[in-house]
Amino acid sequence: MSAVLSRVVPAAAPVTPLVEARGLTKDFDVSGGFLARAAAPVRAVDSVSLAIRPSEVLGVVGESGSGKSTLGRLLLRLLEPTAGEVRFDGQDLLALPLRDLRCFRRHMQMVFQDPFASLNARMTVGDALAEPLRLHRRLSAREARDAAADLMRKVGLTSEHLGRYPRAFSGGQRQRVAIARALASEPKFIVADEPVSALDVSIQAEVINLLRDLQRDLGLALMFISHDLSVVEIMADRVMVLYLGRVMEEAPTQALYARPAHPYTAALMQAAPGGRHDRPGIVLSGEIPSPRNPPSGCVFRTRCPFALPACAEGRPALREIAPGHRKACIRDDLVL
Repeated sequence: MSAVLSRVVPAAAPVTPLVEARGLTKDFDVSGGFLARAAAPVRAVDSVSLAIRPSEVLGVVGESGSGKSTLGRLLLRLLEPTAGEVRFDGQDLLALPLRDLRCFRRHMQMVFQDPFASLNARMTVGDALAEPLRLHRRLSAREARDAAADLMRKVGLTSEHLGRYPRAFSGGQRQRVAIARALASEPKFIVADEPVSALDVSIQAEVINLLRDLQRDLGLALMFISHDLSVVEIMADRVMVLYLGRVMEEAPTQALYARPAHPYTAALMQAAPGGRHDRPGIVLSGEIPSPRNPPSGCVFRTRCPFALPACAEGRPALREIAPGHRKACIRDDLVL
């Protein structure tokens, strides 16, 4: 990823959030069938609150199974939450009837991890781009073709690619097409879910630079989900750290990377390639617990080297320890 340049932090964004969630919770039924014994639901996202301002990038990190992708889908109402609320530009998304929600979706789009799976293999790229252009922007066939060609240029491809099918493209090119399709409806907010993890390392930097440039030039609000902390450091203005569906820490990017306040954040940074090897290491032992049976109190306590008996007694509040910097940990005596 050496080709990726350092992110230029934009000027202070407006205070009013574009996307806001409060107490967002998602349970999945895993009972296993009509005759199977009923099982407790699995809680994938647990009372998450967040706010994303216009033109801001929120990075979301955590191990597999931490609830990152589920959170992104809840914000777009691709999944229905069990509890909580989501507002987009002041509009209560959960109160919208499905018919109105379909029209509203032009403002919110998603870039998925697997670009091949997210594109219809039976549609040419031109048809795939024309569909949202005609549906959301009400363009004529000719206008849609011109707009599709312009989108291809924006993502580094040409109009000559419009007649090809997804199978004719490389992984990096397919992801560029997927990004173009997400931009077709002129959204205000995009969720990018691990957008480069399925790509070769040699082209990851190119796609990251493209996303960063488009976000800046178009003034997009972006939730950038990734397990790669080095990429998140470049992309994000703020970072949220998830573990078993709960927020462990949230802070401005520079503050978080300079001085993580939660042991889990510090452990992730230590484990990352090129991580914080200048400081004493915090090694994660074992696997992330099953969400079917999460630990009591602090869900991270079973893997935390600093856990106390009190950590099992109650869920730690997500509290502010510095302006814009919050953590869910009772230990204030740690230097990580």
